[in-house]
Amino acid sequence: MCDSSNGGLAPPAQMFQESLCGNFNNPTAAAVTTTVWTAPAGAYFSGTFEIFNSASSPVATPVTATTSSVPVGALSATSGNSASQSVDQPTDFEITVPPGANGKFGITLYKRVLA
Repeated sequence: MCDSSNGGLAPPAQMFQESLCGNFNNPTAAAVTTTVWTAPAGAYFSGTFEIFNSASSPVATPVTATTSSVPVGALSATSGNSASQSVDQPTDFEITVPPGANGKFGITLYKRVLA
């Protein structure tokens, strides 16, 4: 059946939202960088990325994160704080955790799917 709202050519695209979350912890003596999510280019049209640095983490060095996207995402959260950023066309999310730090991350992704 054709959708007449777009000229009867094809049904409209459906929008889907995906949510991912996880924990990070660095018991080592050096900073650790981990890629926690990747996707092929064009798989998602938008995403919101968040990090939370636990209040029990050392205060000296913040947890940072980067997102390959438009614009390039950059987050930084000191002990007891969170940071978030929404970007377009995300393809990966990488977190750098300083020694002794721990916390959580969250990712909300948006995708168009043709019906």
